[in-house]
Amino acid sequence: MPIFDTHAHYDSNGFNADRVDVLSALPAAGVELVVDPGCDVPSSRAAVDLAERYPHVYAAVGIHPEDCAGCADEDFDAIRALCGHEKVVAIGEIGLDYYWKENPPREFQERVFRRQIELALELDLPVIIHDREAHGDSLRVVLDYPGLRGVFHCFSGSPEMAQELLKRGWYLGFDGPITYKNAKRAPEVAAVTPLDRMVVETDAPYLTPVPYRGKRNDSRYLPYVLEKLAEWKDVTAEEMTRVTWENGKRLFGLE
Repeated sequence: MPIFDTHAHYDSNGFNADRVDVLSALPAAGVELVVDPGCDVPSSRAAVDLAERYPHVYAAVGIHPEDCAGCADEDFDAIRALCGHEKVVAIGEIGLDYYWKENPPREFQERVFRRQIELALELDLPVIIHDREAHGDSLRVVLDYPGLRGVFHCFSGSPEMAQELLKRGWYLGFDGPITYKNAKRAPEVAAVTPLDRMVVETDAPYLTPVPYRGKRNDSRYLPYVLEKLAEWKDVTAEEMTRVTWENGKRLFGLE
């Protein structure tokens, strides 16, 4: 059964040494679809470039909350223009990040976030949301847009927040940290998440699962995430792989 990595940053500098080798090897390793989300205008362009070069790679374009300082009209115009590419399937990675003190002010992050949400609604595209230590505000913002659809990437909120999102048709992304010993909340979130709303991600080159934690991540490690989710949901790894493949294709309109 093929694997869909719905969130991997192959445009990252972490792959400069062997990007071609890694991306070329994925289909033979069973990873037949990947979405590469941008974090600013240059990385969004780089993601589109990779999507043009590799049949199994698609792009999302957007401005990440950590990278939104100084964001101006020309940046939004560039993102809008990139959305016209046939292999751009979402706007992302967008959202709120309150973890780093040096991040742009919260109010500015929210303005950038909302502007990109409004673009997604205008263009009828899903969004890929980054929410780090900003659960209350992230939920508040998305609830202002009932027609919005997409995925909360590497979901780290509460089971109660998950249920609010699931009621509204959102997908939740599960990554390497679900394999860590300190993953206390993730099993509770998985318990309330129906199989048809789960997608799997690497966030490569970050968030490598056990037993490779500490090494650079890539999509070939996703079976460890799939096995853990399958264990929690009491299905086979093959069934979890099939379900998350179908969910990812439905989420990004690749059916």
